[in-house]
Amino acid sequence: MGRGLIQITGRKNYLLCGFDLHLDLIAMPGLLEQPEAAAASAGWYWHTKSLNRFADAGDFLGLSIAINGKNKDTGLPNGWADRQEFWARAKAALGA
Repeated sequence: MGRGLIQITGRKNYLLCGFDLHLDLIAMPGLLEQPEAAAASAGWYWHTKSLNRFADAGDFLGLSIAINGKNKDTGLPNGWADRQEFWARAKAALGA
Protein backbone atom coordinates (compact mmCIF):
# COMPACT_ATOMS: atom_id res chain seq x y z
CA MET A 1 0.00 0.00 0.00
CA GLY A 2 1.36 3.39 -0.95
CA ARG A 3 1.89 5.89 1.83
CA GLY A 4 3.49 9.31 2.09
CA LEU A 5 3.24 12.26 -0.28
CA ILE A 6 4.83 10.39 -3.19
CA GLN A 7 3.20 7.08 -2.18
CA ILE A 8 6.13 4.91 -1.10
CA THR A 9 5.32 1.31 -2.05
CA GLY A 10 6.95 -2.07 -1.61
CA ARG A 11 8.69 -3.67 1.32
CA LYS A 12 12.16 -2.80 0.01
CA ASN A 13 11.30 0.92 -0.27
CA TYR A 14 9.70 0.89 3.18
CA LEU A 15 12.88 -0.69 4.55
CA LEU A 16 15.29 1.68 2.76
CA CYS A 17 13.25 4.80 3.45
CA GLY A 18 12.82 3.82 7.07
CA PHE A 19 16.54 3.17 7.45
CA ASP A 20 17.47 6.58 6.06
CA LEU A 21 14.78 8.38 8.08
CA HIS A 22 15.51 6.38 11.25
CA LEU A 23 11.95 5.03 11.33
CA ASP A 24 10.78 1.42 11.56
CA LEU A 25 8.42 1.58 8.60
CA ILE A 26 8.20 -2.21 8.35
CA ALA A 27 6.71 -2.51 11.84
CA MET A 28 4.90 0.84 11.73
CA PRO A 29 4.05 1.71 8.11
CA GLY A 30 1.30 4.04 9.31
CA LEU A 31 4.01 6.54 10.29
CA LEU A 32 4.01 7.58 6.63
CA GLU A 33 0.46 8.78 7.10
CA GLN A 34 1.68 11.42 9.55
CA PRO A 35 2.58 14.82 8.04
CA GLU A 36 6.25 14.95 9.07
CA ALA A 37 7.12 11.43 7.94
CA ALA A 38 4.99 11.77 4.79
CA ALA A 39 6.94 14.88 3.77
CA ALA A 40 10.29 13.36 4.76
CA SER A 41 9.56 10.24 2.69
CA ALA A 42 8.83 12.41 -0.36
CA GLY A 43 12.16 14.17 0.14
CA TRP A 44 13.88 10.81 0.55
CA TYR A 45 12.33 9.49 -2.68
CA TRP A 46 13.14 12.70 -4.57
CA HIS A 47 16.77 12.59 -3.42
CA THR A 48 17.39 8.86 -3.93
CA LYS A 49 15.92 8.95 -7.45
CA SER A 50 17.79 12.17 -8.39
CA LEU A 51 14.55 13.81 -9.48
CA ASN A 52 15.84 17.38 -9.30
CA ARG A 53 17.40 16.91 -12.75
CA PHE A 54 13.90 16.78 -14.23
CA ALA A 55 12.66 19.74 -12.21
CA ASP A 56 15.72 21.84 -13.10
CA ALA A 57 15.16 21.09 -16.78
CA GLY A 58 11.43 21.87 -16.56
CA ASP A 59 10.75 18.30 -17.72
CA PHE A 60 7.36 17.63 -16.12
CA LEU A 61 6.70 14.62 -18.35
CA GLY A 62 10.06 13.03 -17.52
CA LEU A 63 9.52 13.72 -13.83
CA SER A 64 6.06 12.16 -13.93
CA ILE A 65 7.38 9.07 -15.71
CA ALA A 66 10.27 8.75 -13.24
CA ILE A 67 7.80 8.79 -10.35
CA ASN A 68 4.84 6.87 -11.82
CA GLY A 69 6.23 4.88 -14.72
CA LYS A 70 4.67 4.72 -18.19
CA ASN A 71 1.42 3.30 -19.45
CA LYS A 72 2.49 0.55 -21.85
CA ASP A 73 -0.13 1.54 -24.42
CA THR A 74 0.27 5.33 -24.47
CA GLY A 75 3.81 5.82 -23.17
CA LEU A 76 2.42 8.45 -20.81
CA PRO A 77 2.21 8.29 -17.02
CA ASN A 78 -1.06 7.06 -15.57
CA GLY A 79 -3.35 9.99 -14.83
CA TRP A 80 -1.41 12.26 -17.18
CA ALA A 81 -4.39 14.40 -18.20
CA ASP A 82 -5.38 15.00 -14.57
CA ARG A 83 -1.77 15.73 -13.62
CA GLN A 84 -1.46 18.33 -16.38
CA GLU A 85 -4.64 20.04 -15.18
CA PHE A 86 -3.46 20.10 -11.55
CA TRP A 87 -0.04 21.38 -12.67
CA ALA A 88 -1.62 24.21 -14.68
CA ARG A 89 -3.84 25.17 -11.73
CA ALA A 90 -0.89 25.10 -9.32
CA LYS A 91 1.22 27.30 -11.60
CA ALA A 92 -1.65 29.76 -11.99
CA ALA A 93 -2.19 29.90 -8.23
CA LEU A 94 1.51 30.57 -7.70
CA GLY A 95 1.74 33.05 -10.56
CA ALA A 96 4.36 30.93 -12.32
